[in-house]
Amino acid sequence: MVFKSLREDIASIRSRDPAAHSIIEVILCYPGLHALLIYRLAHWCWGVGLKLLGRILSHVGKVFTGIEIHPGATIGRRLFIDHGTGVVIGETAIIGDDVTLYHGVTLGGTSLHKGKRHPTLEDGVIVGSGAQVLGPIVVGKGARIGANAVVLTEVPPGVTMVGIPARAVLRKPKEGEPTFCAYGLEDDNLPDPVARAIDNLRAQVNTLVDRVQELEAERAQHHQPSRHPANVVVLGDEDRNQAV
Repeated sequence: MVFKSLREDIASIRSRDPAAHSIIEVILCYPGLHALLIYRLAHWCWGVGLKLLGRILSHVGKVFTGIEIHPGATIGRRLFIDHGTGVVIGETAIIGDDVTLYHGVTLGGTSLHKGKRHPTLEDGVIVGSGAQVLGPIVVGKGARIGANAVVLTEVPPGVTMVGIPARAVLRKPKEGEPTFCAYGLEDDNLPDPVARAIDNLRAQVNTLVDRVQELEAERAQHHQPSRHPANVVVLGDEDRNQAV
């Protein structure tokens, strides 16, 4: 069982990382794989009641790989932690099959109670570098979290989330389209938050200009100029008699 899981992990790394040129290279040079091997041993210790030993093994794994996985976390098959430095996976986190995490990812909690306080990532989720997924939320199957996003709410299956706080910006991939997306973002659809903010401001300014023009037109209609020609003095009856 252990060797089957190891073979699956190596195959999944080679399929998702073009820089992995051989099996030996993956075994010797990929800290994400090392962290998983240590986690599985620590998780077994945690499950049989050897919680202190599990934490010690987890700490050793953190020192050697830069990846901190709590032994109480639940991790599915073929997890790929690319680069890995700075990854933190909390105690009650649940990770499904074929999930990809990049460096700097945090699956953290937002409360102090002892229950479920870390996120759940369903199968096929991709979390980009530096992203923070916080709280007992569910990230749906096949969802993508863009680099440096901060996710605080539930994520529907298949969508892409970016920003702080994260919002959905890309549609679900159609059937037949590639499901894997490095760093959680498509190369040809990278959202530009600065351009988006400028576009929103431009739209608001155009709306205000149109409204001002409408108000000026209404004001002009209610204040028509006098019918009398300019520089012409209109005399009353008394003035006419005096003039005669």
